[in-house]
Amino acid sequence: MTTNRPHIAFLGIGLMGAPMTRNLLNAGFPMTLWNRTASKCALFASEALIAGSPAEAVAAADVVITMLENSDVVEQVLVAQGVLGALKPGALVIDMSSVQPSVARHHGELVAERGAGYVDAPVSGGTVGAAEARLSIMAGGSEADVDRARPVFEVLGKCTRIGPVGSGQLAKLANQAIVGITIGAVSEALLLAARGGADPAAVREALLGGFAGSRILELHGQRMIDRDFAPGAPARIQLKDMRMILDEARAEGLTLPLAQQTHNEYLSLVANGHSEVDHSGLLLELEQLNGALLGSLGRGPKE
Repeated sequence: MTTNRPHIAFLGIGLMGAPMTRNLLNAGFPMTLWNRTASKCALFASEALIAGSPAEAVAAADVVITMLENSDVVEQVLVAQGVLGALKPGALVIDMSSVQPSVARHHGELVAERGAGYVDAPVSGGTVGAAEARLSIMAGGSEADVDRARPVFEVLGKCTRIGPVGSGQLAKLANQAIVGITIGAVSEALLLAARGGADPAAVREALLGGFAGSRILELHGQRMIDRDFAPGAPARIQLKDMRMILDEARAEGLTLPLAQQTHNEYLSLVANGHSEVDHSGLLLELEQLNGALLGSLGRGPKE
């Protein structure tokens, strides 16, 4: 089963990287793993090679996957820590992190200079999608490079080729704009309904069957009602994404008022000590603004 599988170096065994690694190992891919905090690789030590550095991890790899926190970390690993110099000729680098489109294009050029292929392939679906192999993968790269990556992507979720290098990251920014703004809308809607005396759980159930139904309302609406803000996607990451959206808009001469307002709300959420709550925890900022909790509203007439 494994003989025809390319050897994968996976860099970044975090909230997303760990379940993705599990699915790739289950599919029979031989793997070498590296993570800045080495202990996070220990779970896979009996099934994969564990490298002491990112350059060591990629030296024998046919495919290199990076799943790192931001543009700066990806730059540090690829350039400063020697990954580019250690690539095999003809290897394929797949950056599944969320980075600026301009950074993806730059890295694509550097990888091409090494005689290797490059695909920017950010994902949507969170930790649940990663664990269930239902990630939405937005790929930017040549048709040939994306086709080379498809056997890997098929194990992780569903891939859509968006266009040339960098366009996967543009699609991810579009995704995160909708996610962040919709989390804000769901927070406001449930708080409004509860304030007037409606049961927010019943409101959520009713809305799921109508035009306002969404994955955000389904999953994060329930999180808000349950007050379960354990991070699947931390608020600090959503803030980083909203900042990238505004940076890209500015570079393109666009004004995005809803994205700007949502960015400001996440900025306040993080400044108030909630950087590690799930991004659905934006409700906490709205509650602080209004001096009221979702679960304590609607139990009697307002004063």
